[in-house]
Amino acid sequence: MKLVWIVDDDEEMGRAVSLMLKLLDCESKAFYNARSAAQTLLTGTQPDLLILDINMPEVSGLDMLEFLRRRKEWKNLPIVMLSSEATDIMVDRALAMGADAYVMKPVTIEELEKAMATAFYKHAMV
Repeated sequence: MKLVWIVDDDEEMGRAVSLMLKLLDCESKAFYNARSAAQTLLTGTQPDLLILDINMPEVSGLDMLEFLRRRKEWKNLPIVMLSSEATDIMVDRALAMGADAYVMKPVTIEELEKAMATAFYKHAMV
């Protein structure tokens, strides 16, 4: 069973995505800010996949993505960006920074499953 972390300041969205992950036979852990997720990563605990919201207070999802991709230990962590902002510029920026997939809020279970499959495939974790 894959462990998926959700980093989203919207607790309701976090619960909804957690429920979808359960239906996809994944274990999940929700973080409501990027700082707490980063601190947990620094303890050596790591998920199989990270779902990261872009628009969060203090530390944005793009800032966290940049932080993760600069560190060799998380360079190959599959990351799916989840956002209500889906301009071509934002999607292209997130993908250029190292995101493996990008999905729009509100996300459907099918979209989430497809994005996760893309991210796992890019890191050969199928």
